[in-house]
Amino acid sequence: MAIQKRNTRAQAAACGCGAREKNRKALEVDPEIKSSNLKRLRRIEGQVRGLQRLVDEDRYCADILVQISSVQEALRSVGRALMKNHLRHCAADAIRSAAPGRAEAMYDELLDLMQLQSR
Repeated sequence: MAIQKRNTRAQAAACGCGAREKNRKALEVDPEIKSSNLKRLRRIEGQVRGLQRLVDEDRYCADILVQISSVQEALRSVGRALMKNHLRHCAADAIRSAAPGRAEAMYDELLDLMQLQSR
């Protein structure tokens, strides 16, 4: 949430990540990372449905909490892979850029993302 509030249109345009208001696109996406992330997200979707079933069946709270922890770690794993792609392509391009403010906007974005990931 914080990243959306802090990024202005100028920052979004400066980041060089294909940032165009609502429909921003990555500068480049590693096909292996994308495929791996999609598989992980589908697996996570199944895990979440399993969590719903456990809650619906009034299963033991500790068992549900263990499964929640598993889903959270799986999501963190997807996040790390996305961050890796972002750093390799979008951030690297913006930081190397000579465009005024583009690198600085990317630094701000990366700091915001690191803050989100550490929560």
